[in-house]
Amino acid sequence: MIRVNLLPNASERRSASSEGAQRWLLLIMAAVVLEIVGLFFFHQTKEDELTGVSQKVEQLSNQVNDINELVKNHAQVKKDLEEMRARQDAITKLNLARKGPTSVLLELSKVLTKGKGPTVEQDRLDQLRQDNPLAVFNASWDPRRVWLTSYTEEQRVVTIEGLARDGGDVYEFAQRLKLSRSFEDVKLKEGSQDKSGEGTTRLELIKFALEVKVKY
Repeated sequence: MIRVNLLPNASERRSASSEGAQRWLLLIMAAVVLEIVGLFFFHQTKEDELTGVSQKVEQLSNQVNDINELVKNHAQVKKDLEEMRARQDAITKLNLARKGPTSVLLELSKVLTKGKGPTVEQDRLDQLRQDNPLAVFNASWDPRRVWLTSYTEEQRVVTIEGLARDGGDVYEFAQRLKLSRSFEDVKLKEGSQDKSGEGTTRLELIKFALEVKVKY
């Protein structure tokens, strides 16, 4: 009788078992390697983030130090600025004191020059003509009808004294001063009559005085 053994023998079973164990071991090792690689990349990413955060912290720290340095010197800087402003104001006042009276006298010369008049913005002049034509100056007025005899200034308050042919001339002169951007707060003081000359050449004039504030 012939017998056929279909079951693997012991050596084949051991070989198959060994191959299976090796496969599992390789899979486990591959998984471990992958996990190590993943952890490495994760760690490297966090290291880069930490480096970036550290740099920002250092940058902010430097900025804070700079601000603290500025704040520390704030009182001195403020004092220096105040001294600079005081010197600038003093220089400005000296320049105004030197140039201001000259510019005012030049403006007064324009006011009393035939064919000219006070320095006034054209828009303002046009508006005055529409609102009240009597508030503007008379361009055809002859300034030679007025003679100035005194001009004194104290603390930017000027007293002007003079003679005029009549009251209309005094009014025109005062009106021009009011319109000029170099004068303000024009006040007419009490006047009187003045008789000049002798015989047939005697002229009856009006003695007047104006008080005005100058702007410079």
